[in-house]
Amino acid sequence: MNIALKDIRQNLGRFLMTAAGVAFLVTASIGMIGLYRGIVQDALVIIDQVGADLWVVQGGRSGPFSESSAISSDMDRRVAGIAGVAGVRRFVQISQQFSFRGRELRASITGLDFPKDRGQWVPLTVGRHLENGHFEAIADASIGLALGDQVQLGQDDYTIVGMSRGMVDMSGDGLLIVTVNDAMAIAQRRTSEEVLLARTQPGYGQSTSGSSVQQDSKIAATLVTLEQGADEKAVRAAIMAWEDANVLSKADQQNLLLNQRLWRLRVQILAFTTVLMLVMAIVVSLIIYMLTMEKRHQIAMLKLIGARNAVIVGMIAQQSFLIGAGGLVLGLLLSQLIFPYFPRRVVIDLPDIGMLAVAMAVICGLASLLGISRALKVRAQEILS
Repeated sequence: MNIALKDIRQNLGRFLMTAAGVAFLVTASIGMIGLYRGIVQDALVIIDQVGADLWVVQGGRSGPFSESSAISSDMDRRVAGIAGVAGVRRFVQISQQFSFRGRELRASITGLDFPKDRGQWVPLTVGRHLENGHFEAIADASIGLALGDQVQLGQDDYTIVGMSRGMVDMSGDGLLIVTVNDAMAIAQRRTSEEVLLARTQPGYGQSTSGSSVQQDSKIAATLVTLEQGADEKAVRAAIMAWEDANVLSKADQQNLLLNQRLWRLRVQILAFTTVLMLVMAIVVSLIIYMLTMEKRHQIAMLKLIGARNAVIVGMIAQQSFLIGAGGLVLGLLLSQLIFPYFPRRVVIDLPDIGMLAVAMAVICGLASLLGISRALKVRAQEILS
């Protein structure tokens, strides 16, 4: 006879309530870890899928995802002339808020160098990729647009010809993909009030920044594809010699995002997850201790009839692990039901669940020690009290 299971059946309501409480803590832990994984995936979605070997950005900067970057409009032609370069593409990305049918929507407008890049790397759920150089767009479903919608951006109307899902930037704004020329036209549009204010400023029409980059340039980066077997170091050295450009590899971009832009977020999520684990350990410890205190007479009876301490220890430890297992299973079910409706992507990976299961096993093992230590102090004579 399994004493732990028999005791749970007699106190099934309390066991289920305890497991439910632990499950909510597990759900919160999964949510914190999954939110971080989702933010990382969102931040790397373009870097991983666009297919660029090198990113040429503004000199002295780490853009376009770490900080603002603006390169000269002829940078792509200069890079294309370097030995070992198979192809170049201009890249633009700006955040914009716009009105659509009475709603205020926000999107990350991403410009592709049409016709070199028609957005074939963007996975579509419906529709097609770009086929015209102007006034077509691919929209992520999170923006709130639908296939065939016409939305005004700047002074022009754009037709949504394709829909994607999960294509967002680091902030969670959905990508609205247009051609580079259209993206620059959208970015450079100014209201009449802005033009009038600019004309009143001293030195209007003259460049006072001393920068080699045109002040109206909106090209954020040039994407470089290398020939097979090309010497990447030689290509980087040739571009860096110009002094008005910086070169980043795919690994450099990932490192900048994960270890600089997202570093504090990683530490913060780890801290919150640690706090949740400590709370879970305290909750399980208190519940096991209370259950042990309520069973003092039963434990005393077991000792009176000659039960070994190992039987009592096994009963308490089994109950602790069953509470943890029940909470983990219920927490996973809640996660599957709740997190798909979150505004940001929550990624639930099997390795993370495995690590969480190991952490819970350790927590439940340590939590049971409090109840075990109290149970071992119970004397058989207490059956008479």
